[in-house]
Amino acid sequence: MSFERVLVVGAGQMGAGIAQVVAASGREVLLHDPFPGAVERGLAGMRKSLERLEAKGGAPAADVLGRVKESADLVAADLMIEAIVEDRAAKEELFRKADTVLPDGAILASNTSSIPITTLAAVTTRPECVIGMHFFNPVPMLELVEVIRGLQTSDETAAEIVQLARDLGKVPAEAHDFPGFVSNRILMPFLNEAAYALMEGVAEAEAIDTIAKLGFAHPLGPLALADLIGLDTCVAIMDVLHEGLGNPKYAPCPLLRQYVAAGRLGRKSGRGFYDYA
Repeated sequence: MSFERVLVVGAGQMGAGIAQVVAASGREVLLHDPFPGAVERGLAGMRKSLERLEAKGGAPAADVLGRVKESADLVAADLMIEAIVEDRAAKEELFRKADTVLPDGAILASNTSSIPITTLAAVTTRPECVIGMHFFNPVPMLELVEVIRGLQTSDETAAEIVQLARDLGKVPAEAHDFPGFVSNRILMPFLNEAAYALMEGVAEAEAIDTIAKLGFAHPLGPLALADLIGLDTCVAIMDVLHEGLGNPKYAPCPLLRQYVAAGRLGRKSGRGFYDYA
């Protein structure tokens, strides 16, 4: 399947980035988000990103944006890529609805960071066509796409999504459907331990991040990365890991929960471990 018409649900940082790379591949993108103004903000972010890329020799921004259309609701497409809030109930509700709207044979993919694909597939009548397609932030720049098979995902569905990832200029890596998959099962305990080091007074945030950047050759320190991901998203992912794997080492650091309760969510709120005001 060539996936000429792709429905992206969720116009936040991840959804807008996904819409951008799909449109840049020459495909028609329908971008849907029920929150007022979300699509407009997503398109504005895409425009800035595309203009920067155009200045470096990339495709004309206007051409790529011309292939992205706002959709007021779910519509028929060859593929849906879901990029909404990291909440199981919200995703299940969306997958139920998408199952009734998208034609038979269309693939339903989720950009979830941790929620089991099998549970999303279970609320549809096409579990063989449900798969995880986990992009990384910022989507236009990072090459990896983690492709996650649910228990009943067909070989054909997996092969088509692997090929699509390559068509988008990405590098697909396949994983099985366990909580957190590969990326967040490894990453989240690292970020969590950095939060513990800060909470326990081992070092200040800047020192923790400097040690990680210079000592481990990471482009971002763990606390700055948590701010980029969103501290609420980090807590949600760790709750899934903790519940699904039953190991206390995955429980979110109390400092993370405290910051989330205070509305300090990272870059998107203007303040997390660092102040972005």
